[in-house]
Amino acid sequence: MSADAIRGRLAVIDMQRVFAEPDSPWATPRFDEAAEGVRRLLPAFGERVTFTRFLAPEKPAGAWRAYYDQWPFALQPPRSRLWELTDEFAARASDVVDANTFGKWTSELAERVGSDGRLVLAGVSTDCCVLSTALAAADAGAEVVVVADACAGVDDDSHAKALHVMDLYRPLIRVVTVDDILTGDPS
Repeated sequence: MSADAIRGRLAVIDMQRVFAEPDSPWATPRFDEAAEGVRRLLPAFGERVTFTRFLAPEKPAGAWRAYYDQWPFALQPPRSRLWELTDEFAARASDVVDANTFGKWTSELAERVGSDGRLVLAGVSTDCCVLSTALAAADAGAEVVVVADACAGVDDDSHAKALHVMDLYRPLIRVVTVDDILTGDPS
């Protein structure tokens, strides 16, 4: 299917070194499998792709203080290596949105999608940043499509549970496969 035939904007959530590298405390075990799904999706969306990055705030506030007490390694500035997109995706990321929240439904991403637009989600982690982004976007009125085999969670069980929860939000959020997107199956 051509890039013109596939509707919406693809948001590739947090395909960063901190989630890809096996020695990272936040390593996502099936990162490479999610990356394969993202690779397959990219050509279908052409220029309608936004990559996101999770960044630590300069100074955590509120409940985030306790979070970073648990994960002090992550309190690094935005230019730190761990926050970089992996080499493969950095080379393809002409549009990047940064946020220091799990959810990436920022005003910047909302503007790119449009008020009645379609947001297609892929990336990591299904049970954290993908889930948080999907719920916020659906609440804002975007049609949300989560590509299950282009996402990965902290473990297989959490991934499956997050997909199940998001699918409960039909028709606001639909869970599909890469093949569904590429063949135009409305699922």
